[in-house]
This record gives sequence, structure tokens and C-alpha cells, in this order.
Amino acid sequence: MNGAAVYPDGDGYLAATQFAERTPWLWTPVVLFTTYGVVALVLAVLGMLWWARRADSTTAAKVLWVGIAVVAAYAVNSALKDVVAEQRPCQALPEVITVLPCDGPTDYAFPSNHTVIFAAFAVSTLIVRRTWGYVAVVVALLMGLSRIYVGAHYPHDVIAALVVGAVLGGAWFVVRRPLTAGVERLRRAGLRVG
Repeated sequence: MNGAAVYPDGDGYLAATQFAERTPWLWTPVVLFTTYGVVALVLAVLGMLWWARRADSTTAAKVLWVGIAVVAAYAVNSALKDVVAEQRPCQALPEVITVLPCDGPTDYAFPSNHTVIFAAFAVSTLIVRRTWGYVAVVVALLMGLSRIYVGAHYPHDVIAALVVGAVLGGAWFVVRRPLTAGVERLRRAGLRVG
């Protein structure tokens, strides 16, 4: 069965990969971003934790939540991928030329891990500081687009990941009281948190 026919956005995937074929000058920056962006995200989280070490307990808890949200988003998304077990579009459409080599048949597509962690990071960063969050939202959207551009995901994989990541990043409003209280207790005990 043709992967473009299976999903309503299969034609969008084909359009994106055809656009990628016509824009080889974009390959290097997009591949570097999509491949090493996660490293930059980890460094950003560590930088925020360093910044928050002298902040009040609420701010420190918000920053701590950024890291927790990213890890939680990856864990939840990985479980979701295994349950859904959606074949990657480059597996379903082997005739399509992709910028990156196609992942193996057991490396599922739905939702996109890269996109979900960037979405969780973006929403949780919005809670810490809006100006940082706005930049993070743009970067998360670019990450999602990059995953389609390189041929790794259908558009619906990215949209679902943006939703899952945003929900998990926004879960701060559920955990804020116990997390802030926990940070406060640790600080009173003499441990530096944040």
C-alpha cells in the first residue's frame, strides 16, 4: 500500500521531500540542525539550571520543570511510538529520495521524538520567561519542519508531537505546588537546586 495514500498528509510529505530534492543548498544546515539540535537543547537546559541556582524557589522549580518535561516528553512519546508502531514514510515509500538515510523498520515514526522534546522545552520555557519561550517555540516549529524535510516523518507525526510536547510542557500547572515545595525543602536542607 502506498504511504501517500494511507495518510491524508502523505501528499504533504511527498511535496516536502520533492522540495528537499530541489534545494540541496539547504541540506547541510538542516541536517546539522536536525541531528545536533538535541545537543543544543541539552546545553540550553543546563544553562537555565545554572542561571536559576540563585533564583527564588518558584523560578528554580520552573526551570527544573523544563528538564523534567523534556525527559517526560521523550519517555511518553517513545511509549506512544511503540504502541502505534507507524512505519516511517521512507519505509512505506521506498522510491522517495530523502536527505537522510531511512531509519530501520522498528524505529517508528508517530509521533516525532525530536519534535516532542523541543515542544515540551518550548512550552515549559515559556513558563520560565516568555521572551526565551517565544524563541524556543520558533525553534520547535523549525525542528518539526526539519524532520519532514529530511524525510523522517509525515506532517501528522510532527503535529502530534507538537501537541504531546505542549501538553507535557504545560503540565507545570499540575505539578507546580509540590515541585516548588520540594525545591524549598531541599534549599532549607542546604542543597542548591536550580
